[in-house]
Amino acid sequence: MPLIAVAVLAYAAGLLAGFGLGAVLTGSAGLAIAAVALVYRRMIVFAGGAAIAAGALIAAGTRVADAHCQRAITRDRQWRVVLDEPAAPGDFVHGRPSNCPAAMSIAVESGRADAGSTVIVRGQLTPAERGYVVKAAHLTLVTGPGWRSRWRSRATRAVDAVFPADAPLARALLVADTRELSPEIRDRYAAAGLAHMLSISGLHVGIIAVALEIVFQLVHLAKRNATIASIVVVAVYVALIGAPEAAVRSAAMLGALGASRLLQRPTSPWAMLAIGAAAPLVSPRSVLEIGYQLSVIGVAGLIGAGALVRRAVPRRMAGWRRTLLAGLIVSTVATIVSAPLVAWTFGRISLVGPLTNLLAAPLMTVAQPMLFLGLLLAPVRPLALLVGDATHPLLAAFDAIAAGGAAIPGGWMMVSPTLTSAVLAAVASVALIVACVSRFPGRPLLVGSAAITALVWSGVAPAGSGLTEVHMIDVGQGDAIGIRTPHGSWVLVDAGRAWHGGDAGRSVVLPYLARRRGALVAFILSHPHTDHVGGATSVIAALHPAHYFDAAFAGDADAYLASLLEARKAGTAWARVHPDDSLNVDGVVLRFLAPDSAWTAGLSDPNLASTIVLVRVGEVRILLVGDAERPEEDWLVARYGDSLRADVLKVGHHGSSTSSSGPFLDAVQPRLALVSVGLGNSYGHPSPEVMATLAARGAQVLRTDRLGTIVVSTDGRRLLVDAKGERWELPTSSRP
Repeated sequence: MPLIAVAVLAYAAGLLAGFGLGAVLTGSAGLAIAAVALVYRRMIVFAGGAAIAAGALIAAGTRVADAHCQRAITRDRQWRVVLDEPAAPGDFVHGRPSNCPAAMSIAVESGRADAGSTVIVRGQLTPAERGYVVKAAHLTLVTGPGWRSRWRSRATRAVDAVFPADAPLARALLVADTRELSPEIRDRYAAAGLAHMLSISGLHVGIIAVALEIVFQLVHLAKRNATIASIVVVAVYVALIGAPEAAVRSAAMLGALGASRLLQRPTSPWAMLAIGAAAPLVSPRSVLEIGYQLSVIGVAGLIGAGALVRRAVPRRMAGWRRTLLAGLIVSTVATIVSAPLVAWTFGRISLVGPLTNLLAAPLMTVAQPMLFLGLLLAPVRPLALLVGDATHPLLAAFDAIAAGGAAIPGGWMMVSPTLTSAVLAAVASVALIVACVSRFPGRPLLVGSAAITALVWSGVAPAGSGLTEVHMIDVGQGDAIGIRTPHGSWVLVDAGRAWHGGDAGRSVVLPYLARRRGALVAFILSHPHTDHVGGATSVIAALHPAHYFDAAFAGDADAYLASLLEARKAGTAWARVHPDDSLNVDGVVLRFLAPDSAWTAGLSDPNLASTIVLVRVGEVRILLVGDAERPEEDWLVARYGDSLRADVLKVGHHGSSTSSSGPFLDAVQPRLALVSVGLGNSYGHPSPEVMATLAARGAQVLRTDRLGTIVVSTDGRRLLVDAKGERWELPTSSRP
């Protein structure tokens, strides 16, 4: 491996470890490696150890600069912020202070701006795990988006127009925009071992470049000129999509490879990787991005796999057999070396990854150039739509491979890795790459085996967090709320919707609970509408909860009867809820407030007979109201009055105007309002008037259609919120 590659990769590793494990520990380890290497006169190892120490030093300096920046932010009362996403009242968007690298999440109360705009933000600042959250934010536009944001938005609109049936996937593959990929899709690709294909990487840009070079040669361009033309077109493409970092890295590696070919100076693939991995030399924090990490480890895995193929595949083997065996080796190595990162990010390890990658790679080789051609032809709409229609079967097949791989029994495992297990897995991954490229693989294989042994002994099964967690799982237009006790047990309130051929219980809720482990103690049904009970049968059949609670209001949903039959089959005890009944699970008290049998006797609408649950943990109260509408809210206010007060409210009926009346909200006085609602639903949920009413009463409103799954954690006094990759603490209530 060239010295420059060792230095760059070791520097990146030192930065990453300095941020994650601590600069002192990492720097000391780097200096120790350098000292031992110096004694034995191993200069390349010495360079690696010194680079690790340098990375740790830069990480320490970056942390000091961040601390200074954070003090400045907390002193200010308004902040100049560049928005990552379009902002409007009710949105929860991300941005970056223009004079500071800190992340800022903004709950917008007033003001509008496009993605990439610079705005003045005023509001209530709260420290979060990865930056700051500004609540009740008022935005004032300073300047509109710059050229990168404008071109990226233009490219995104073109992709949506040309590939309407495949827009989320096409966005990811063409413009590195993964925001529209649902958690269900991300989990599916992670389970199938194809998560690395969901966004731009060297693979995607390389496929486009090769296709361009073939086209240029077909029109009788000299090979040298064809190479130059393909590099130029790729550079223009990267600029047109707003120059996202992943695409810039890939284009830089491609440009270096092309230059070496033109100059007829063969260059080590490790040198190409060093060019792509050099971003932390300019921006140290880029080493923390999952896209950067997957790109580096993925290319390293491909280099190692290529070396292994050259040694392991017999030269006498030719034709399709050689191609198939080589492809299987490459996909296996690539899947194994990227597994620690995928496990850390998605909570899954794919066992079918080598097979799915082998099947998906040819499809991607054809689909990626066609996606590029469709984007290129966007101004000529009829031709672009023709290309879009032709690309659809390829993307559908690609998605079918992911769905099939994820559905194979035992094809993937749910894991919840700790920092220790992640480090051990990373050591094993690096050891495999070294073994692939080494002429003497014994020692790296020994190191990798030791790391795997330690990993097995350490275990990856999660224990209870010590906190009570309320997980509002994103199931689209429906409800599924998981309550996790401090000891890791679960109570599930509703299980999402059902559709022809599937349900949210099987596709979303079960994988979500399986990833976090723990027994399902009880299932509680708020009411028997399909968007709440649709997934119950699948959940009960798989997890066999001990208890099933509901209001015994039958309604007309077939899924409700199916869930009761499955409960009887699974040995789950059914019980009707009554006001003031309670359930205690590991110290978490769930008190049923409604419905009353006398109240439900004259009803015809199941919404009005919603099961109302008050969850109490220490001083913290969380009120779950299903689809309760104003008549039931009035009944609750009349019966319980001010004792309805809760810190967190699951907003009734997906934020519909039929719920959340003024007297009810005055009695509850929520600090946090959670809305479970599907993106672009046909009902018009949530009501803008209800959202405005909640904000006016001082509640921070969080919606699953904007944020995906939302998790609220408490120790009985503090309230912590996880939403869209951000974590923050709600201010302590001053109410009695």
